[in-house]
Amino acid sequence: MDNELAAPETKGVTVKVLATVDLGPEIEGMAGRQLRMRMVTIEPGGVFGPIHDHKDRPGTVYILQGTITDHRNGVATDYGPGVGWPEDRNTTHWLENRGTIPAIEISVDIVRQE
Repeated sequence: MDNELAAPETKGVTVKVLATVDLGPEIEGMAGRQLRMRMVTIEPGGVFGPIHDHKDRPGTVYILQGTITDHRNGVATDYGPGVGWPEDRNTTHWLENRGTIPAIEISVDIVRQE
């Protein structure tokens, strides 16, 4: 767990919003929320941190290119192209790219509208 607590700050990360849908008019009880799809690129040696949770912000991730290491519950898990993972209210983690090429993921989540 010490490894997670010492998670570095974000560096080498580019985030591009691809699409959003206002969920208020779509689903009763979802006013003020949106479905968001982003493309996240983590350069070699990059970190998507610090440690953060997904309480009130569930989502899913799908890896397009490279390998992303997901650090959660003291365990580091590598995910490569064609693989993904859920991010639910119990998810507390940080991500890094230990590889030699940019890692690209598609992230889809439900967020409060800004």
